[in-house]
Order: sequence, then C-alpha cells, then structure tokens
Amino acid sequence: MRTRRGICYPKPDICVEEKKRVVKNRDFMGCRKRQRLTPETAGESDMFDVLPDDIVVSVLSKLSSTARCPSDFINVLNTCKRFNSLALNSVVLSKASPEMFAVKAKNWSESAHRFLKTCADAGNVEACYTLGMIRFYCLQNRGSGASLMAKAAIGSHAPALYSLAVVQFNGSGGSKNDKNLRAGVALCARAAFLGHIDALRELGHCLQDGYGVRQNIAEGRRFLVQANARELAAVLSSTAAASSIKMNSWLTWSSHPTPCASQSHHALPGCPLLSDFGCNVPAPEAHPANRFLVEWFDARGGMPGAGLRLCSHVGCGRPETRKHEFRRCSVCGAVNYCSRACQALDWKLRHKAECAPVERWLIEEADGADGNVVNDGNDDVIAGS
Repeated sequence: MRTRRGICYPKPDICVEEKKRVVKNRDFMGCRKRQRLTPETAGESDMFDVLPDDIVVSVLSKLSSTARCPSDFINVLNTCKRFNSLALNSVVLSKASPEMFAVKAKNWSESAHRFLKTCADAGNVEACYTLGMIRFYCLQNRGSGASLMAKAAIGSHAPALYSLAVVQFNGSGGSKNDKNLRAGVALCARAAFLGHIDALRELGHCLQDGYGVRQNIAEGRRFLVQANARELAAVLSSTAAASSIKMNSWLTWSSHPTPCASQSHHALPGCPLLSDFGCNVPAPEAHPANRFLVEWFDARGGMPGAGLRLCSHVGCGRPETRKHEFRRCSVCGAVNYCSRACQALDWKLRHKAECAPVERWLIEEADGADGNVVNDGNDDVIAGS
C-alpha cells in the first residue's frame, strides 16, 4: 500500500521482525547495565562524583551559614579533597555565620589570621568586622582594622557601625583632638536604625546629655525605652534562654535588683537592665569579636599597655589606645568605660553596689587627664530614665 508521496507501509512480517530486534537490543542493553551494578563493581562507583559543583557549593553555603562553631566547618574541610576545595569557594565563605569566626584568643595563629582574611576578601561582613576589631585593638594595626570595619559598615553591618561610632567618640588610635562627636552620632544613628541595642542606648544618652547633638530629653528617653524593649524582645525570642531559665525566675518585679558579685559576665544569671519596666532579663550574649578581646587581654594580665586601661564593662573588652581615653566614674574613679552604653550596662549590672566616693583620682586628673568623666553617682543619669 502506498501513500500519496509514494512511501510504502512496512509489511506485517517485517514489522514483527523489527520489534523482535528492538526487544533483543533492549535486553542486551539492560543486561549490560545490570552487569555494571554487580556487587563486584558497585563499590567502585560513587554517586557523589556525579553531583555538579553548584549543588555541592549550595549545600556547603547552607552549612557555613548555620555553623555554630569553627569545628563544624573544619570537619568539612578534612572530609575529602573535593570538599576542601569547594568549601573555600567565595560563595561559601561569604555566607559564613559569626560563630564560624569565633576563634579563641589562645588558639590565634597565622593560619587563623589568613582564614579570616580570605573570608573578608570573599565579602563576608562578619569576617571583616571580627578581623577589623582584632587588628585595631589587639594587633594595633589601626589603619587596616578601621578599614575592615568600614568595609563591614558599608555593608550595613550594625555592630561595625556602632564600633566605628565608639572610635569617633573617643578619638581611638589618635589624639584627643581627633574626636568627632558629630560623626559618632551619625554612625550611631545608622546602627540604631538597623536595630542595634547598644547603639539605641548610646544615641538615647547622647540626646539626653546633648553630647554631639542638640539636646532633646524626650527623644533620648524614647530611644532608651526602645532599646529596653528590643532587648526584652530578643530575650523572649531566644530559645536557648527559654530552655535554660524559667520565665518566672527573671520576669518578676524587682525595684532594687541585687547584682551578682562575680566578675564573669557569662556567669551572671541575669542583668537588671530592665528595672525601669520592673523586670530582670538574662545578660545579653557578647559578640564573638568582643569575647576575643576579653580573652586576649585577660591572657596578658588585663593590661593592654603601660598606663592603658580596659573598658570596665566585662562584656566589652575594648582597650584604651592612649592614656585617659575612656570616661570614668565621677564618684569613685575606679572604673572607666568606652561608651555610655557600656556605662549604663555595667552600672546596673554590678557597679551600683560597688561605687564609693574617693578622692585619689583627682590627683590623676590634675596630672593631665582628658577629663572624660561620667557622673554615674546619679541614678537618673546612669539608668537613662
């Protein structure tokens, strides 16, 4: 039978023969595939090698962004050569979590320095901030450290913005004349806009005191209330705090909270910062960069240099870069702070119970101190109320 184009349909017997040939070929091909997956050869094949690099990089990026400690990522590097090469991809390093850079000061080495630098070059703002803090305060490389913190600040990293504000307020790395209060307030306002609690508190005190900005007590009070509210919200949303501390043990009225005598910030059961609202909350967890600073200078006897002092707030760790850089208590003169936020935290945490008037620091003041004095003998000033 012919079609219009003159093409003949295949005969029935030929069609049956062709089908038999196709079936035979399929059987043969199927037999060959089964031979490849026999027990003798199955152990030699690895389906992981078939996965594209993009999928592996995506999985490693998720792992790095959720890592809770550096060892989580180091174990991946030690798994195999492919993991070792792909885990150092810039996409993976750019998404690493802050906990992945939580290097202990006692374990600091040149390799740790290179790894942080690699992550910073990959565009990770947390690595830029952490390495910037280490270089600026620990390694005393002021220019490079400030540059890295500025790089993180450009990426809207709130802790970096706040740290640069502290540098501007104190003129850190320079002289007293290098202070720029307006720049400090501007950086603090940007960090506060991003929800940084310490920046909100610092900005509130600046507005209340007219420090670097026109005085506005009502607006300053609003920022302080907002800082307290955000801190309470952060505690309530923390699953770790909810599991370790019963709510009725800290969310209680305490007009005069009793501070803990321990000097260790992490051992404190709670911080009576929210006594304005009638409740105490667990002490806020310090940033890995601040923990590194605390460990670094503790290992060196708590002395960053001749005549230099550390911020008295135990969760800060910032040192002075010149003599009499930090503000100190106007009543006892025994404590000093890098910022008003650290002053307010430490006052309600422990210093309120320890502060006692002395006159010894007046002699130092006459010897050429900056006059950076804070009047934390007044409850209203310290509480920010």
